[in-house]
Parts: sequence; structure tokens; C-alpha cells
Amino acid sequence: MYIQVLTTVHVAISLVAIFAGFVVMFGMMGGNALDGWSKLFFWMTLLTSVTGFFFPISKVTPGIVIGVLSLIVLAFAWLARYSNGLAGGWRKTWVYTAILAQYLNFFVLVVQSFEKAPPLRALAPTQSEPPFAITQGIVLVIFIVLTIKAVKGFSAAKA
Repeated sequence: MYIQVLTTVHVAISLVAIFAGFVVMFGMMGGNALDGWSKLFFWMTLLTSVTGFFFPISKVTPGIVIGVLSLIVLAFAWLARYSNGLAGGWRKTWVYTAILAQYLNFFVLVVQSFEKAPPLRALAPTQSEPPFAITQGIVLVIFIVLTIKAVKGFSAAKA
């Protein structure tokens, strides 16, 4: 019962974080800080990482590594956005760290989709098959393009 509730809460938080992350990314492209959305994204992404550690852990898994990496990225995002107020180089640091955190969220979404959705699982049951690698490659390229656009848009806007 505990695992079912935890999974439901964790997935819900993750989906809110991913949605808010895309709103923030597209806001950055237009030079908008979107304070409320940024706070929602930050806190939901933080909660996503933290709640991931409440699942039973018997060994270090890729999910644990991504969770730890996400927390490190979020620490720099916090410094950039809230401790240093986007001043100077911290403005670009916010863009890079926020989008990296969003990418990590989305990366895990793709992994979970291939694990849990039967049609995707059939295409890549061990996640070492080409459909999984191609999907993750496409996602990475899209995030790189979005990051470039966000850096340009957010850097051009007044702080």
C-alpha cells in the first residue's frame, strides 16, 4: 500500500514539475523570468528527487544517480536564481541548470515510459535496443536546441 501511494504521489509531482519546466523554458526563450512558474518548477523538481529516495533501496541504481545529480544541479539553480538574483553570469547559470534539471526529469519520464507502457516495452524490453536509444537521442537534441534558444532569449532580456 505504501509503495502504491508513494508511486502515485511521486509520479504526480514529477508530471507537475515537467509541465512547469516546459512553461519556464518557453518563458526563458521569450525573456520572461516567470517567477511563480519558476518556483513551482524548482520545488516540484526538488520534491521529485527527494521522494525518489523514499522507495526501497537495495543498491545504487541509475535512478539514484540521477536523483543525486538532480539535487546537485538544483543547488546551483537555487544559487543562480534565488541567492544571486540572476545577477551577471548567474542568469545563464539559471538557464543551464533549470533546463538540465528539466532534461533529467524528462529523461526519467522516457525511461519509465519504456518500462511501464506495454507498446514501448515491447520495442525495447531491456532499454538497450535502438528504439530507446533513438528516442533518448532525439530528446537530447531537442533539449540542446531549446537550451540554445533559452540562453539567447533570456540573456537578451533585461535582468
